[in-house]
Amino acid sequence: MKVMPWAVLSLALLQGAAIAAPVEAMLKSKNCMACHSVDNKIVGPAFKAIAAKYKGDKNAVTLLAGKIQKGSVGVWGPVPMGPNMVTGEEAKQLATWILAQK
Repeated sequence: MKVMPWAVLSLALLQGAAIAAPVEAMLKSKNCMACHSVDNKIVGPAFKAIAAKYKGDKNAVTLLAGKIQKGSVGVWGPVPMGPNMVTGEEAKQLATWILAQK
């Protein structure tokens, strides 16, 4: 059976959407969206700006997951980001999603 390229692409997009939906729900439930948005700076930087800053950094997921869990100050200005009540796995999922924003 020959698989059409559009079918493979459609399946990949659906799988990506299935993965993104729980992370997007977590962004809301963990109150990330109170200070961040995808496109615009609110209190903290836009997720797209974070992705651009760490583009090409192979340690970015680990670095950002640590900042999400422990908090951070000074990277984006003087306003601190407090620690977030997330597990290590949740922090990694959030960091991976943030870094995928373009």
